[in-house]
Amino acid sequence: MKNKIGLIFFVLWIGMSCSAPKSSEVELVIDSKSELGEGAIWNYRTGELMWVNIKGKILNFYNPASGLNKEMLTGQMVGTVVPAESGQVLVALQNGIYSLDPETGTKKLLADPEADKPDNRFNDGKCDPAGRLWAGTMSLVGAKQAGALYRFDPDTSVHKMVDGVGTSNGIVWSADKTKMYYIDTPTRQVMGYDYDNETGAISHPKVAVEIPEGAGYPDGMTIDEEDNLWVALWGGSAVACFNPENGELIRKIEVPAKNVTSCAFGGNDLGTLYITTARESTSEEDLQKFPHAGGVFKIRPGVKGVKAFFFNDLP
Repeated sequence: MKNKIGLIFFVLWIGMSCSAPKSSEVELVIDSKSELGEGAIWNYRTGELMWVNIKGKILNFYNPASGLNKEMLTGQMVGTVVPAESGQVLVALQNGIYSLDPETGTKKLLADPEADKPDNRFNDGKCDPAGRLWAGTMSLVGAKQAGALYRFDPDTSVHKMVDGVGTSNGIVWSADKTKMYYIDTPTRQVMGYDYDNETGAISHPKVAVEIPEGAGYPDGMTIDEEDNLWVALWGGSAVACFNPENGELIRKIEVPAKNVTSCAFGGNDLGTLYITTARESTSEEDLQKFPHAGGVFKIRPGVKGVKAFFFNDLP
């Protein structure tokens, strides 16, 4: 019965994709051909899209007003970036969380909770409404459930929040600050947690969204002003929008890359969805089909996102 339900869901999934209007096609913004583009986040104060090329060890600042994309070498694989109240940015690098000066590239180590795990690296992460950074890890050598999700507080304390993680990825919070949604990619699930904004505690995990087999794996994620989840699908050539209250697929946006990695609402009105992709794990045949894989794309989906939360590093 479970397989039959899964088949029905997958057929509905494909059908919804095909019914999308042609005006919903994405547009190539940066033809970077990144091996592993990731970590998209809009800095509404500077009017820039920040994103990373993990294996290229590159932090990117894209200014749509000028059309320029500034690249900054980080010296290590870089999993994610978030803006800070001080004007600095925080980056989760291979061996820890650092503050970084976006003008000079000078960085300072703040925490390395897995100094005893040299075969792990940090991956995706975002700040919560109270200005705490949540970032998770994954294995570099294919070890299963070797990662964890950490919370890094403004007082520089580190708290392990979820253990036994395969590939830590997308994370967002509801508008009323009572729910947190989190992705461990190999599970094909988006988990929902009760969230306490005062303490940063999470509890009562339950499955909010399940990605059907054959539709790809959930990767990065953002949330819109209606609390719907937008999930990048690794191996699925798409970004999918879900209602986390019932897990239903609302919309699917086709992306011309096999491996879609993250998405973020940006622009002056937060009405542009920026999408990062990867060339990694893409066959030569698929690269012929998707020559701009690894690039950054955008679309105006007709809904708006919410402002990104900044790390609260001010005294």
